[in-house]
Amino acid sequence: MAPYTDPATGIRYDTSNPDYQGWLTKQSAWLKDWRRRYFILKQSKLFFSKSEAAAPHGMIDLASCMTVKSAEYKAHKRNALEVSTQDTTFLMFADTEKEKDDWIGAIGRAIVRCSTTYTNDDGMEDDSEDDDA
Repeated sequence: MAPYTDPATGIRYDTSNPDYQGWLTKQSAWLKDWRRRYFILKQSKLFFSKSEAAAPHGMIDLASCMTVKSAEYKAHKRNALEVSTQDTTFLMFADTEKEKDDWIGAIGRAIVRCSTTYTNDDGMEDDSEDDDA
């Protein structure tokens, strides 16, 4: 798999050994038409390209995503899902319901892994100062 170079930062991302990959049809940002794209999920990044062999030409940073969920009604498409950041909602659809569910699960796990609320802390306050009594 070819690496992705972020045009804004110049950072190159390795897309080999992805966590999940496959075809989805994505709504384009400007024209709102639907385009079939090959998606590569690796860690907290979701890359997309025109084919399996092509270098990715776009990336969604899942660290800035708030939700991934089913979106048939919003997209007016079967097997649709949405990935939402504060600024943008990305709409896409899978070929089958199983693929949609698999993508929602894989993207959801990636969002949780990079979420600031996901820590090893058990949430309990440290009450060691009470031991002085």
